Amino acid sequence: MSVSSKGLIWRAHKAWVMGWLLIGRTEAALAVIDRMLQRWPTDAYALSSRSHLHAQAGRQQQAIDDARALVAAHPTLEASHWFNLGFLLEAADRVDEAEPAFRRAVEMNDQLDRAWYGLGLTLIRLGRPDEAVQALERNTKLQPMSPYGWYQLARVHMDRHAPDKALKIIRHLKGFEPKVAAQLERETGLIAAEAAPRTAP
Repeated sequence: MSVSSKGLIWRAHKAWVMGWLLIGRTEAALAVIDRMLQRWPTDAYALSSRSHLHAQAGRQQQAIDDARALVAAHPTLEASHWFNLGFLLEAADRVDEAEPAFRRAVEMNDQLDRAWYGLGLTLIRLGRPDEAVQALERNTKLQPMSPYGWYQLARVHMDRHAPDKALKIIRHLKGFEPKVAAQLERETGLIAAEAAPRTAP
């Protein structure tokens, strides 16, 4: 089979997958993906798609298996592939395995804010708050208007007995996410009555 004919067959399979998904026929799409992987066992699109569809269906282990196969076959292709593996492992409470996946993701792309956030959450769960602070601070620099990293960072500061730093974050959040700031005030017992600063903490 020539390279060009192989490419045409691959594109046809991908079109079938996308068509089935468009009309909500997930199992039919999976059947096509399975046929793709019989032909091309390490195909990145097929492995990534099947992992995603398994995760959506709650088939956690199958999703992880495909995500592992993907990064094993294509370790330097996409930082997001390593993030997806880390995300699946963290969601499965396998945080010791999730950490190296997130670290690999940020090594490949240090601008991948969601990987820094995932790494921060994982380090919190591993009981390593000082390292978690570093990861979450990187996340908040990359996504300064997202409240999630700020919220987790404030909670870690409280766990590290640094309420002054948590209070500074609450004041900052009052400027653009007052509901999250109020939630932190309730959870920490800290009250930030001052006007929110214009610069990030």
